[in-house]
Amino acid sequence: MNRKAKPEHYFSKEPSSPSAQTEITALLRGREYRFLTEAGVFSRLRVDRGTRLLIEALPLPKQGRFLDLGCGYGPVGIAAVGSEPQLDVIMVDVNRRAVDLTKENARLNGVVVDVRWGEDFQVVKERDFSLIAANPPIRAGKQVVYSLLVRAKQHLLPGGVLCVVIRTKQGAKSLKQHLIDNYARVKTIDKGGGYRVFAAFKEESSPE
Repeated sequence: MNRKAKPEHYFSKEPSSPSAQTEITALLRGREYRFLTEAGVFSRLRVDRGTRLLIEALPLPKQGRFLDLGCGYGPVGIAAVGSEPQLDVIMVDVNRRAVDLTKENARLNGVVVDVRWGEDFQVVKERDFSLIAANPPIRAGKQVVYSLLVRAKQHLLPGGVLCVVIRTKQGAKSLKQHLIDNYARVKTIDKGGGYRVFAAFKEESSPE
C-alpha cells in the first residue's frame, strides 16, 4: 500500500527536499544584502513582506544582546547587526538547512553572529537580551507559538522587548491579546501589507 509522505515544513529539523540554492538580494534598513537560500526554508525566493516589516520596525539598541528567534536564512539578525555593529546577535532555528545558510550569509555580508541549531530556548540559555524578534511559525499551531512567546519573557532583561510580526488574517487579534495577558505592555509598532508588528514590553516602565 502506498503511503503519502508527510508534508515538509520550513520548521522541519532536517529538510529532505532536493537542494536548489538561489541567491537573492534585499534592501533592508538602507543597506543591500545578499542571501543564499534553498528549498526547504521559509520564503526562499524573496524576503517576505512580514519579515521586511519586522526588520524595519525593530527598535534596535546601540549595544547589548539581540536574539533572532527562528532566523530562517538570516535576514533579521544579519540586518540588525548590519545596522548596529556593536550588537551581540544570537540566531537560532530548528531547521538545519536554514542554520547552515545563515552562517554562510553572515560571511557573505561581512557580519559576525552566533548561529545555533536547535529547538528555540533549548539552545539559548542566556537571559539578558535587550531585544528578541520573531516571525513565528503559525502553521506549527497556536499552542506552540503562544508557549514560545511566553517563554521569551524569561530571557529578556528588565526593560527588554519582544517584537513579533504576524499576518493580520492569521490571528493577529488573538495573538496580541495573548501578549497583553503575559507582558506588562503591548503596542502595535507598525502595520502594512496585511501584517502587524507588536512590541511586548517586559516592564511597564520600558521606553517607547
